[in-house]
This record gives sequence, structure tokens and C-alpha cells, in this order.
Amino acid sequence: MSERKDLELIAELVPAGSRVLDLGCGNGELLAHLHRHKGCSGYGIEIADANVHACVQRGIDVIQLNLEDGLALFDDNSFDVVMQLDTLQHLRNTERMLKETARVGRIGIVSFPNFAHWPNRLRVLGGRMPVTKVLPYEWYDTPNIRVGTYADFEVLARKSGLQVTDSFGLQGGRVVRRWPNLVASVAVFRFEGR
Repeated sequence: MSERKDLELIAELVPAGSRVLDLGCGNGELLAHLHRHKGCSGYGIEIADANVHACVQRGIDVIQLNLEDGLALFDDNSFDVVMQLDTLQHLRNTERMLKETARVGRIGIVSFPNFAHWPNRLRVLGGRMPVTKVLPYEWYDTPNIRVGTYADFEVLARKSGLQVTDSFGLQGGRVVRRWPNLVASVAVFRFEGR
């Protein structure tokens, strides 16, 4: 998630003054934005050395941790909001991490590349895997373990016992609520545990 406008749109889902945990926080750009513009506090979780260093340089509290190990170091309801932006497709046990997100935070926010976006469908129809701004890797050289769709996440959320409180797509820095599974390159969901 690197487009500034996308980050700002997702930041609107976070209540002012929230205590936030950002799973796979990258360089800490969103946490810094939330701190500056919404008075939020919290931590980032990141595995990559360069991103941990970038967070520290920004003044972001960051913990270097592999998310595959889970969130056992955090108590239930430790945070108001737990975010996973552009992270789910890199995890082996997505359902477990969503349940952990709901356990650790009152609100969960996830975003991921929407594989059902129409240009991706056309590329697959032509016999090739898509390479786009949101999915910038060739199939043989991708860090993504899986791809998902907007519609698939709705099913996973129900199966995982999560209550989706808001959902939309992002395309070109704008919110897409009409046919997001088809016309949005990024899927965004806000949810709570039941």
C-alpha cells in the first residue's frame, strides 16, 4: 500500500485517539500519519530490517516479529484498532491471523490486492498471470503466497466469525462501493469480532 491517497482513505476508518497496532507496517508511513493527524498511538509489527530501521527513523514504535508466529505477546483487547494492510496475501494461515486480529483489537482493518479486478481477469483470460501496479510481480517471483478477491474475503469473514462493519474497494485513489469485486484493484474491510 504505497499510494498516499489510499493511505489517507484507510486512515479515515481509524477513530481519533485510537491505540493502533499495524501488522506489517512497512516503513511506518501510516502510523506516522495517524499520530500526526488523528492523535493515535501504538505499535508497528514488521519483519524486514530496512523497514524496521525506517520506522525507528520516523519515531514509530516498532517490534520486529514474524506474523506467522502469531500475536501471543499481546493480551485480548490490547488495541482499539489492528490493521493489516497489504499483508494477508503474504501469510500462510490467514484465518488464524484474522481471529488473532479480532482478539487483540476491538476493530480490524485489512486491505489486499483484489485479484478479481477486471484487468486481472482479462490477463488470465488471455492465459497469463497479471502484473499490475498492485500486483507488481511475475508469478514465479512473487512474495505473495496467495491471491484473494473482495468476494472471497466476505466469505472468509463470515466463516471466521467476524462482523464486517464497512467494506469498499480502492481504485486510483478513490473509494469504489459499486461492484468493488470487479472495478477495484484493492479490497478494504473494517470488521469486529462477534
